[in-house]
Amino acid sequence: MRYLPKSPADREEMLAEIGVASIDDLFSTIPAEYRLTRDLDVPRQHGEQEVIEHFKAFAEKNATGYASFLGAGAYRHYRPVMIDTVVTRGEFLTSYTPYQPENAQGTLQALFEFQTIICELMGMEIADAAL
Repeated sequence: MRYLPKSPADREEMLAEIGVASIDDLFSTIPAEYRLTRDLDVPRQHGEQEVIEHFKAFAEKNATGYASFLGAGAYRHYRPVMIDTVVTRGEFLTSYTPYQPENAQGTLQALFEFQTIICELMGMEIADAAL
């Protein structure tokens, strides 16, 4: 589940860019007898955590007594999907190494491998890379 922060003005601009007057026009090629004309019969007004808990309870009916080793013990933490949107914004990225070495190791390793392969492919002595 992704959070897409599009305002009505953003939607209008996107529709204008592709030459469509409304979102309904995007679906005009679908015959009317196949379109859903009623609201879906799903519960409304639930927060993200409530929905997650609902599906967890549902999933427990399918598989009980199994241990999951994914996540090295950090898999039962609640993390809102909004975090993905916030941490990928440009103002949170820098070309500097993250402070904690255990977090930076993967970044440093990826940069080293990239620089090394560029040097090998291009026959250069050095190459530089940043986030």
